[in-house]
Amino acid sequence: MFKSLSFKVIIFGFIFTFFSSFGQSFFLGLFNSSIRETLSISHGQFGSIYASATLLSSFILIWIGKKIDDMNISKFAFYVVVLLSISSFLFSKISSIVFLFTAIFLMRLSGQGLMSHAASTTISRYFEKSRGKALSTSWLGLSSAEFVMPLTIVFLLTFIEWRDLWISISILILLILPLVIFFTVKDVKLDTREENSLNDKIIEKIKQWKRIEVIKDYRFYIVTMNMLAMPSIATGTFVYQSFITDSKDWGPYTIAQSFMVYSILSVITLSISGFLIDKFTSRKLLIYMNIPLIFSVFVLYSFNEIISAFVFLGLIGISNGFANVLGSSLWAEIYGVKYIGSIKALTTALMVFSTAFGTALFGILIDKGFSIEEIALFSGIYIMTGIILLFLIKNKLNPNFL
Repeated sequence: MFKSLSFKVIIFGFIFTFFSSFGQSFFLGLFNSSIRETLSISHGQFGSIYASATLLSSFILIWIGKKIDDMNISKFAFYVVVLLSISSFLFSKISSIVFLFTAIFLMRLSGQGLMSHAASTTISRYFEKSRGKALSTSWLGLSSAEFVMPLTIVFLLTFIEWRDLWISISILILLILPLVIFFTVKDVKLDTREENSLNDKIIEKIKQWKRIEVIKDYRFYIVTMNMLAMPSIATGTFVYQSFITDSKDWGPYTIAQSFMVYSILSVITLSISGFLIDKFTSRKLLIYMNIPLIFSVFVLYSFNEIISAFVFLGLIGISNGFANVLGSSLWAEIYGVKYIGSIKALTTALMVFSTAFGTALFGILIDKGFSIEEIALFSGIYIMTGIILLFLIKNKLNPNFL
């Protein structure tokens, strides 16, 4: 399906999205209990620290992420790898609230933010004709991590101290990722594109939006509202999985096992969405993205049986599969690829911000005595509002032509 260099770019995207998992909420949430016990802090305190650090990382990401438009990906990616390794090592040294804040800030910036930003921006820029399939394949890296990591980490924590685990992660990053960069994207330049791409004349006629222009476009905010629903709600679920487990009386391994269903359905959706996007465009598929998500919060609101955990996370996985690909390809379709790095730096930062907001809001509501069912109800209202607004503008999401 892909030529030699195209295949290498996809491998790069796959591996980088896999390793971005170390800064993702589902992964960090696995250490929630260990950290709270070590520092003697509550759910709400942890959530506030997590949210504040994530919020700061989102602001920094807007500036750092823009640099990918000014340098070759191999150089940018190497800096990100070094930062991720340092961040992982510092995570093993958490001994105070200040240290916790610093460690989470660096992990969210380097892992969730810059690793996924480097992968998705590189693929969005390089691919044109087969962008959907390429993005869906690369995002399988994160889905693979979501499949294997929860149960693996829960198992390892039974006989390895959580700090030692983070030291091992830091070393693993330095051993593997520089070699990945060298063997996959060292020949990829800013103007490198896939072979047999769309007609160059057609591409040139599409208006190439600068970030300042995107900020003034009202469509951006409605689309973003829908894009942020999944990460904000899923993050709250992942970070406070222990609270949900206790509230529903599901048992310690239920959420970890449910992540396997989440991952499998994410993979299936990713595989399907790539082909659908290349055939119908992201603009036409966007309206369907959060429908599984709204059903997921309905399940969380209505049911307590253990099987509902699998259905709940499975539905989130379906929306996640769509969101990962649509969130990368849609902006390139509407706004062009010339300034896609700076645009995606903004959208990625907003995504990171939404995870901070979701974490903080969940933590505050939990500390104030709200049940998980009430939180699910609030989430459902937000999702439905976004879908209705998107429906009103769904025919206005076409790119502008010069």
